[in-house]
Amino acid sequence: MPEWGYSTAHMDPERMARASGRDLHISPKEAREICEAIRDMQLDTAMKYLERVTQKKEGVPYRRFKKNVPHHPEIADRFGIPSGRYPVKASSEILNVLKNAKANAENKGLDTERLKISHACAQAAMRMKNYVQRAFGRSTPYNHPLTHVEIIVEEIGA
Repeated sequence: MPEWGYSTAHMDPERMARASGRDLHISPKEAREICEAIRDMQLDTAMKYLERVTQKKEGVPYRRFKKNVPHHPEIADRFGIPSGRYPVKASSEILNVLKNAKANAENKGLDTERLKISHACAQAAMRMKNYVQRAFGRSTPYNHPLTHVEIIVEEIGA
């Protein structure tokens, strides 16, 4: 079994809790944009935000991967960036990681109302090889992307 590490090291272990999702079946591009949107949010606010994204009531702004991405007025009003989408599958997976981070914080004895997401990142993992059947006995390779997601929440002062 591999040992997983985190990409940050200089945090106070008494005031923080962390969680990670490894080899998630989501797009690294969508996961990166979601992590950028929820970074520096309060944990409860971020969880409500991702629940609204999965219901397609609120969108995620696309800052980097925005070629041919449509504009939505509610995204422009909240974030000031007009382009965005509603990544339902990636939002639900990252929401599960946030719930895990909240449970880890409760287990450590931290106050869950004062938790802030201090680190959220997504990294591309390996790709699973697969093939799509074609006519006349041919096939086309199709690679399924996998993603690693890291969330670190920190208790802020009262």
